[in-house]
Amino acid sequence: SQLNSKFSFKQLGSLDYFLGIEVKTLPDKSILLTQSKYIGDLLQKTCMTEAQSISSPMASSCKLTKIGSDLFSDPTLYRSVIGAFQYLIITRPELSYSVNKVCQFMANPLESHWVAAKRILRYLKGTVLHGLHLRPAILGQSYFIRVLCDADWESHVDDRRLTSVAAVYLGPHLISWWSCKQQVVARSSTEAEYRSLAQITAKISWTQTLLTELKVPFSTPIVSCDNQSAVAIAHNLVFHAKTKHMELDLFFVHVKVLTKQLIVQHVQALDQWADALTKPLSPTRFAFLRTKLMLRLLQSLNHLEFEGGY
Repeated sequence: SQLNSKFSFKQLGSLDYFLGIEVKTLPDKSILLTQSKYIGDLLQKTCMTEAQSISSPMASSCKLTKIGSDLFSDPTLYRSVIGAFQYLIITRPELSYSVNKVCQFMANPLESHWVAAKRILRYLKGTVLHGLHLRPAILGQSYFIRVLCDADWESHVDDRRLTSVAAVYLGPHLISWWSCKQQVVARSSTEAEYRSLAQITAKISWTQTLLTELKVPFSTPIVSCDNQSAVAIAHNLVFHAKTKHMELDLFFVHVKVLTKQLIVQHVQALDQWADALTKPLSPTRFAFLRTKLMLRLLQSLNHLEFEGGY
């Protein structure tokens, strides 16, 4: 009403559809963001509406490479489908790793790359009604920021570059996530994890600034990493003689920890939810971690008993 006194507004009712994203308001006033129509159109376009669904978007043994002679006959179709996948990540964070992987071969796709893309389509066919779940905020409550960061070291067969991943939670809500191939080759798993930690530290600094400007109360961010050496380096620069080639990252994170702007802690591998964004997993493990990324099936929300903590 205050904005309406200064600007001309038209009330269009409750939001239910915007740029291909369906917004479903649930009885508890939470919302579910889905893209079922968008997925249906994509399946229709690729003639996959009758395909058999599958429980994970990428096989755990999948190793894609750009080397091969079995060129895909329709590279334009491949690029179009992969581009559509990128828009799906807005509400489907669990697709980040698999989509990032198939995106790396758009210049010269092979038949094996198209097979991997079709597996993602088969997974989507069985999860059309899944979406990102967001619950209403409690006014005046101080939010905690928790980040899970991870790195996939030397898994890229062609160039051995690392992939850094992260999942950022504001309270119970997943607000940001990524799975990005970096431009550097890490010489150890510790270096790979620490570079990922430095990247997320920069992102969190920006998030803190934004929340401060919006006057949203929040506690000191907690970053969880499953590499004990990377956590130790963040707290103790005695280690830095062994890692001089990444000195800037070392000091950047350490200063944040030293000034208590950031808490870096170790998390057990079984509790590393970012694994879903880091590597292909077994269907059972993938299904478990998918729920941790706030992915919910519309029909199950009426019966779902949410976890209260992390």
